[in-house]
Amino acid sequence: MERKISFAPGEYYHVYNRGVDKREIFLSDDDRNRFIKLLYVANGDKSFSYQRIQGVSLDKLDRGDRLVSIGAYCLMSNHFHLLIKEKEDGNISSFMEKLGTSYAMYFNRKYKRSGVLFQNTFKAEHVHRDEHLKYLYAYIHLNPVKMIEPEWKESGIRNLSKAKKYLERYDYSSYADYAMGRREESGILSPDEFPDYFEERGDFDCFVDDWLNFKDEKEDADISVQGR
Repeated sequence: MERKISFAPGEYYHVYNRGVDKREIFLSDDDRNRFIKLLYVANGDKSFSYQRIQGVSLDKLDRGDRLVSIGAYCLMSNHFHLLIKEKEDGNISSFMEKLGTSYAMYFNRKYKRSGVLFQNTFKAEHVHRDEHLKYLYAYIHLNPVKMIEPEWKESGIRNLSKAKKYLERYDYSSYADYAMGRREESGILSPDEFPDYFEERGDFDCFVDDWLNFKDEKEDADISVQGR
């Protein structure tokens, strides 16, 4: 399927994909950890063998020059979201091909299956407006809330403290990097390549509070994506 947009250096994109037939693509913590490590090692111009990097911390790996800049990510059971900045022509496509192929090969081998894992090619939205870009930090990072409060967007959040603690403990997004400070997985991100919306850690905390407490249904409808 031909993609409706093209990628331009210096521009921002919301990139996402889900399992074919909406199937789950992460069945265990090992699967999620594998994908997160691939977010780092596949984002480089050097080839890699997963056997050689298994058990090695991200800061010890030489992936070469980064292909893209990643500002945020989140893994859900049957899909994932990335906020990406294109560095050079073709780099987003190269990165996503390396990421998707490497993970699908691992998944099919582990679960003794064959065929495609992801639904068609990955999807992408060009982020034209600054307010859209900032909004995506909420949209991407708050995805896991629906696992404990499925109707929170429609009915409002019932327990703000519980939701935020859940997000802090959710290891499979970049939420903790913004809310709690640097960790090993922070090497996946290139925050200097994105606007400095959150100069202080408290700025991100207030931003999250605003979105959990006050949903903007029109904005949500305008920017929402399929496969959430």
